[in-house]
Amino acid sequence: MMVCAVAVMAKAPRRGEVKTRLVPPLSAADAALLASCFVRDVAGNILAAARTALIEGYVAFSPPGSEDLFGPLLPKGIGLLPPRRIGLGHALFDAAEDLLAAGYGAACLVNADSPTLPTSALVAAAGALAPPGDRLVLGPAEDGGYYLIGLKHPHRRLFEDIAWSTERVYRQTLERAAEIGLDTVTLPGWYDVDDVASLRRLVDELGNAAPAGYAAPHTAALVRRLAAAL
Repeated sequence: MMVCAVAVMAKAPRRGEVKTRLVPPLSAADAALLASCFVRDVAGNILAAARTALIEGYVAFSPPGSEDLFGPLLPKGIGLLPPRRIGLGHALFDAAEDLLAAGYGAACLVNADSPTLPTSALVAAAGALAPPGDRLVLGPAEDGGYYLIGLKHPHRRLFEDIAWSTERVYRQTLERAAEIGLDTVTLPGWYDVDDVASLRRLVDELGNAAPAGYAAPHTAALVRRLAAAL
């Protein structure tokens, strides 16, 4: 049976270095705390998916040497994957290559900006990668990027010549897949929380009695405290 590794790509939640587009209305300290909650909840979401799919979870952290900041945040069952190179494209490829080299049948990389991503998206990604044959799985983000990329072989071309952090990332990744003849499975879209508008959307979502996505308990507890400032 094929086991799929799912790793959240996470930057160390240091004050003044994460979620800077949310300052203001948040303070730098609260923005860092929010980033910590995101990591905790995405890790929890991976473990929730692992209850119904053959998944093992990781945090692919950056920068080098910041692993001590993640240990207290992570539940049992989530491993740490150290970085080899700086830069998003390099970090994504290296994480996928390292997980596949470790013997996993597939690897999915998810962002740390979507704490309420439905667990079903992670389960669907692992399921789409399980049958024989090579393919790419992409979860498109509403801002033009992607919240998840899943693959069975470390195709370097998928991460080359990409205009990272722009609305062209998803489209360009599809183009790279077409160049190398790789079939693509597309998951339902979801949103990233990376500006004030999306943060307010998150607050509204978690304020509902039945959130559309994962309940994200750590994030929910924090945003209830921060809601008055938004």
